[in-house]
Amino acid sequence: MIRFTPNTLGVANLRGDLFGGITTAIIALPLALAFGVASGAGPIAGLYGAICLGFFAAWFGGTPAQISGPTGPVTIVAASIFTQYAGEPALAFTVIMLAGAFQIMLGLARIGRYINLMPYPVISGFMSGIGCIIIIMQLAPFLGYPTTSNVVSALSVFPTEIGNLNADALVVGVITFLIIVITPRHVSRLFPSPLLALLLGTALALWLSDAPVLGEIPSAMPTLHAPELPLSRLGEMLVFAAIIGSLGSIDSLLTSLVADNVTRTFHNSDKELVGQGIGNFVAGLLGGIPGAGATIRTLTNIKAGGRTPLSGMTHSLVLLIIMFGLGPLVAFVPHAVLAGLLLKVGIDVIDWRFLNRFMKLPRIDQTLMVVVLLLTVFVDVITAVGVGVVLASLALVKETAELQVNAISAIAEPGTAKFLKPKEDRLLKECQGKVLFLHMSGLISFGAASELTRRMATQKEYEIYIIDLTEVNLIDGSAALALDEIIERAIASNHVVLMAGLNLTVARRLRQIGVLDRPRETERFPSRKGALRFAVAKIQQSAG
Repeated sequence: MIRFTPNTLGVANLRGDLFGGITTAIIALPLALAFGVASGAGPIAGLYGAICLGFFAAWFGGTPAQISGPTGPVTIVAASIFTQYAGEPALAFTVIMLAGAFQIMLGLARIGRYINLMPYPVISGFMSGIGCIIIIMQLAPFLGYPTTSNVVSALSVFPTEIGNLNADALVVGVITFLIIVITPRHVSRLFPSPLLALLLGTALALWLSDAPVLGEIPSAMPTLHAPELPLSRLGEMLVFAAIIGSLGSIDSLLTSLVADNVTRTFHNSDKELVGQGIGNFVAGLLGGIPGAGATIRTLTNIKAGGRTPLSGMTHSLVLLIIMFGLGPLVAFVPHAVLAGLLLKVGIDVIDWRFLNRFMKLPRIDQTLMVVVLLLTVFVDVITAVGVGVVLASLALVKETAELQVNAISAIAEPGTAKFLKPKEDRLLKECQGKVLFLHMSGLISFGAASELTRRMATQKEYEIYIIDLTEVNLIDGSAALALDEIIERAIASNHVVLMAGLNLTVARRLRQIGVLDRPRETERFPSRKGALRFAVAKIQQSAG
């Protein structure tokens, strides 16, 4: 049972969590402002979204090192909500609260666990795609230009930017990156290299003076937005809430999987959804935009030493302090310094372990990884993962169907089936070739249904069909219908059908489909031997 229980905040990793939270807050600050503007709710709404969601998702969530806040996919949907309810901010923020409630219900319904069924090539392609996006999107600020809106734009303007680069910004960005790379490990344990690079890079930029900086940080007290639920508009509001809640949940759980891979830990998906829901509900209540687990900020936190929920809560508190006290100091942080930090994060998040084994992997895994990577970079994360999961599922169905088909055998000659015991084989011999024995084992699903029907349709006429389900553990609806078709054809041709060895699960499924609701032309037996004895007696009776 998932409860609204806050995470226990330990201090075993206090230094790493504090440094991770501080570093991530500096990275999150311009992103929160930009997402607030992009949503149409304003920069302050972006900041409060980052503060509220970041704090409560960390406190109640199930991914220890996760940093949550406004993200691209969720902001796009939020923008349509603020457009739909222009002039009615109370309704827009009520939708955000409803989205949070929807996520809480998903967590309580234990829906989150299904994200763990994601195939690793899909996760690897997603991780490497995110790494490529981070690198490409930092090219512009690295050269002294504003960050572009997407990967295609960043690549299209790169030749122009590199021909007219800002030398001061480039120097600051390169030195920031080098500080992170060359800082000795024992020094980084005492003072994380990302934070050290942030301070030294900013000091260098003040000396060079021509690198673009963050600039003025806006501040304002939050406004409480009481929920409003007009019945005439409740339907469309619930639809918007379900879209934001679903998108935010997927976005968050994908980030949780990436965090697991980097930290070698395991998150609690259902608890994470509850935490995200509480965070989004509070964000809507205080006038913040919705969000989700943010991959780039989470990875930055991990690289800076953050490992527990304390880092996410620290990130939110630092944003709050910056907003109401340290804004003038943070205003001098150059965009190139942030680009240098994120460039190292992008390189690290690429799944080099998978890429090093790429040529040794099965072709389907190679294809999945490349497709998901390209779609992540050039389309969007949700599409990439959706396509990847569908392709992986189809590949699994194909492989499973081949195994199931190999487990189906139709025999009439004694001595040709290894699964028959000596006494059973002797009984089959006494059937004088008038019995067709259809044997199956393991799981029989829709992948093997057509092959099951085809094999029986191509057999010559026999007096008796014995369908052996002794070794079948599970049968799905499609395979059950195929079995029903085989029995119908046999009965229509005045043949006898004997069924052997149904376990309780298989019998229940066949009864649901109506396969067992047959006249006396079908008989059921607990074992193969019983069915074969009946067949021998039937043949002898016909001969007599």
